[in-house]
Amino acid sequence: MKEIQKFLQKFQKEMNWEITDENYEESRASILNNFMLFTTEVGEVGEEFRAIFNETNQLMKDKHVNEEEAFEMAKEKYKENIGKELSDCIAYIVKFANYLEIDLEKSFYEKMNEIKMRKNKD
Repeated sequence: MKEIQKFLQKFQKEMNWEITDENYEESRASILNNFMLFTTEVGEVGEEFRAIFNETNQLMKDKHVNEEEAFEMAKEKYKENIGKELSDCIAYIVKFANYLEIDLEKSFYEKMNEIKMRKNKD
């Protein structure tokens, strides 16, 4: 994760996609704009999953493929697209972490350990 954070910090600077840090109002507007873009990407992940489910149903109906086989075929068809959309989401998450100087790898493992220690895990 540290390598991804370093890569994206440099990449976003080169692309002029950094979160503005001039003053409070500009930072606020930049953060909100980036958060809006992030949520759009999350929605696109949902659209790809919806496409998988629609494709599964279509294959079962038109090609008379059993449900499991149809689902596997649909997942394979949309796998690359979902990978791209998930990558967009990761880029925004890392952008926020870099802006706040959060070590995502450390934060991730700490959070997973916290979850593991919970009494109510669902």
